[in-house]
Amino acid sequence: MRADNDFDQFKDLDEEQLPVAKHKLHDWTHFAGLYAAEHVAATEFVIGATFVALGAKTMDILLGLLIGNILAVLSWRFITSPIAVDTRLSLYTYLNKIAGDSMTKLYNWANVIIFSVISAAMITVSATAVRFAFDIPAQLNWYPTNVWFVLIVLMVGIVMVFIALYGFNAVSEFSGICAPWLFVMFTSGAMVLLPALSLDVLDKTLPAGWADIITLGDQSIWTGINSDGQPGIGLVEVIGFAWAANTITHFGLIDMALLRFAKKKSYGYATSTGMMFGHYVAWIAAGIMGAGAAVILGKSIVELDPGDVAYYALGWSGFAIVIVAGWTTAITNLYRAGLAAQAIFFNHSRKKTTIVVGMVTIVVACFPFVFSQILPLLTYAGLLVVPVGAIVFAEHQIFPRIGYTRYWSSYRKLSFSMPAVASWGLGLVFGFGLNALDVMSFFYLFIPTWFFTIAVYTLLASKYGAKENFAKEVKEEEVRNEAIERFHVEQAKNEAVVAKDVSMFSKGLKFVAISALIATLVLAGNVLFGSATETDYIENRELFYTCAFGCTSIYFVLAYWALKRGKTNTAD
Repeated sequence: MRADNDFDQFKDLDEEQLPVAKHKLHDWTHFAGLYAAEHVAATEFVIGATFVALGAKTMDILLGLLIGNILAVLSWRFITSPIAVDTRLSLYTYLNKIAGDSMTKLYNWANVIIFSVISAAMITVSATAVRFAFDIPAQLNWYPTNVWFVLIVLMVGIVMVFIALYGFNAVSEFSGICAPWLFVMFTSGAMVLLPALSLDVLDKTLPAGWADIITLGDQSIWTGINSDGQPGIGLVEVIGFAWAANTITHFGLIDMALLRFAKKKSYGYATSTGMMFGHYVAWIAAGIMGAGAAVILGKSIVELDPGDVAYYALGWSGFAIVIVAGWTTAITNLYRAGLAAQAIFFNHSRKKTTIVVGMVTIVVACFPFVFSQILPLLTYAGLLVVPVGAIVFAEHQIFPRIGYTRYWSSYRKLSFSMPAVASWGLGLVFGFGLNALDVMSFFYLFIPTWFFTIAVYTLLASKYGAKENFAKEVKEEEVRNEAIERFHVEQAKNEAVVAKDVSMFSKGLKFVAISALIATLVLAGNVLFGSATETDYIENRELFYTCAFGCTSIYFVLAYWALKRGKTNTAD
């Protein structure tokens, strides 16, 4: 088993089916950029309006989102990241080892559908921004009513699929460029429209202090009254909303696909860029932008689409942020969907499966209903996959600690794991049953469902062989893993060594690119703090609209140029 010719068994496998090689691991900065970009998405405009429609209060938003997003970061760090780094496998590949082909295929099909629809929704949102720019009628039916809208969806979707084809590195690089700009844009948008709200509520362009800010929020944004005129959600619900928003990726372990590339388990904390700068800041900023745009247009915030909000907050840069924010989320989810499809059709490469999934996704994106139903989809998708995450957590973290054998189902060569399938099914019945009985807030259902599934799977696995001794099989697994490590060492010898680009020209490109972002923030600050009167505010806002778009163009051109220069610096 230790002979070099044993490498032949790995050469015909797609790299996605093997643990990630050490020479392909990434530093924490990759994940910081990836999560920052993915979680500052076009849906943040919708979620910002959702908190308004649900009737949250200002202090509940400020404190609840902080607590909920911290809990989400800790979930990635202590649930997802340890398993991903220990195994270097995606959830799809890991699940096959412990649950057999039948359940794995069923689960992967579910994930292909979930992530394809999420990606389709993001493509639709991006296309909506382009529609707004070209004065194409809003698509209000479940089906498209304008051929130009369909063509825009096709063009936007093809770009997304093209980037997703090139795997984790391409997704990470694209996200790394977009992340700083997205954060600047959301922050700037809130600064630009806050004076409009202040003029409407306080009759002055700038709140005088904390009390004014709370008054402004309570009276014009998070009023505590929902869209039906009833008292809205409270602090506990806001915390649950923020924590549960990404259960599909942390408790559900989907992000093993991304975090398996992390050098250390602690890189799970890098998700904080997405949660704190993305969800926390972006959701609050989106609420401010939505309320400000509503004041300018004389409409309710829930009547506005992302294109309306983005345009009145950022001008032409607003179209760019909706498009790019949609891209960054769609591309990451297309990558996940491609992985799930590749795990089903293992005789085909991830690129081929991503192309097929991408084409279907683009077709789905042509139907506007997919975006309008995105929030219910995310909520129910999380509850759907949490039991599977619980099964994997029990197998990997609990079984070795109680004397059970990890991968016992694989060692018994079971193609169908009754404990896994039954636990998943019972977990779904339990979770959705609690929801039907209205026992507790829907946002927290994933917690008892997770613990329930762990208990059921542990009990059933003990009866089906998990407590048996598989010393011989365990040894064979260790030998195989050692062979994989040697195979990766041989592969690394043939990899091109990338030299760090330290040229002054590239440094200059990066400096000017970052300066463009800083200039954008300065211009937004001038709108917020330099507008003594309403006339000054309108003049400063128009100046921002004009200059911010130029800064956006400069940033993307120079940031991409610097990236390409860095990639060309390779040594044999």
